[in-house]
Amino acid sequence: MAAANSSTKYSNFSKVSIGSSAGNGVLRINGVEVTATPAELNALDASAADLMAPSTVMDATVTYTSNVSTDPVTGVILTQIYMDITGAKSSTTDLDIIGDTGVCYVGQITAAINGTITAGQVTCLETPATGVTDIDIYSATEGTGAYDAGIAALAETALITKGGAWAAAAAPVALTGVPAADEYLYLTCGAAGTVGTYTAGKFLIEFYGV
Repeated sequence: MAAANSSTKYSNFSKVSIGSSAGNGVLRINGVEVTATPAELNALDASAADLMAPSTVMDATVTYTSNVSTDPVTGVILTQIYMDITGAKSSTTDLDIIGDTGVCYVGQITAAINGTITAGQVTCLETPATGVTDIDIYSATEGTGAYDAGIAALAETALITKGGAWAAAAAPVALTGVPAADEYLYLTCGAAGTVGTYTAGKFLIEFYGV
């Protein structure tokens, strides 16, 4: 998706003002005074970052950060998931779920949080190593998919079938399918290989919702 024109993107800052009241700075948005405390704003920010939380197993296995934001001009909802898959495992079988022992989804799409997903892309920030380097991304209606189990046993949708190894510095790869509301996201082996624990592999997954 093309970046928003900067002059348009930031025009809404004219609706934000800082004045004074009893000697203190007052922040107003659209003329309404913001009364939330810093602690409340920090808590709101933390809860927003946790909206796409992975399963307990994946949370303990990989480095994971997510963010969901809405463009103030277009209203497009951008969901971003960053993962360093170091420590996760691939298996010997094509389309087996990547992770560790137990349920291994990497987030859940919900309309209330992410909107209706219409497009997306994946960027490889660090080339995966040791495990299977051909990695696919799927969604499924079930949140029960476990490491070393086949994604085909679930009601699944292929979001990206890579068809080859990922490499850092390559152009982002567009989704060929999109997840429906309430579906869970999974990484899978895109090819048969040997069992391996990843020693590298960083990805940014982005979804655009309306």
